[in-house]
Amino acid sequence: MTILLIRHGETALNAARVVQPADTPLSARGLAQAHALARRLAAEGVVAILSSDLPRATMTAEPLAAATGLPVATTALLQERNFGALRGRAYDEIAFDPHAADLEPPGGEAWPEFLARVGQAFSHLVALRATLPGPLAVVTHGLVVRAILQAHARLPAGAAVPERIANTSVSVLAAGAPHAVSLVNCARHLEGELADDAQGRSGF
Repeated sequence: MTILLIRHGETALNAARVVQPADTPLSARGLAQAHALARRLAAEGVVAILSSDLPRATMTAEPLAAATGLPVATTALLQERNFGALRGRAYDEIAFDPHAADLEPPGGEAWPEFLARVGQAFSHLVALRATLPGPLAVVTHGLVVRAILQAHARLPAGAAVPERIANTSVSVLAAGAPHAVSLVNCARHLEGELADDAQGRSGF
């Protein structure tokens, strides 16, 4: 394993299908998911942790940091897409396609702008991984994970990018181009009441 691409844990607004403001924290269930993730990855030889600087991502990274003794580095490049004035509104009330090329949320990022930023983020994490002797854990957001898998990695033949990225799921990419993917959207560490809620929205 070399680059571990991780989505943050559950938030109350994610579970309620609401477009999340930037400062949305993890719910109690999301924190428990983050601790389950940390227990899974503690023995995987992670040597560095890079996270989005939004609270729901850093809160997901912190249990892994505590388990490994590693600091959490952050970057705004890994932030979720900025939906501007749509933040705080219920997804079902908006009836928009977050992947639509023509969507320009007021005060937010157009889809091409978001994809360009994700490209910068991916270049940054690949460059960082090249300086490390072991796996890099990257904690980010659902749409960011999907964009990286779709545009910057190579999935196995016949595999497709999941429509929904599960809470605290792990995808594993090779450090070198073409960044072959050996594991996609795996949340096997979540069991029982911590199992990912498929009704929540990925990326919001």
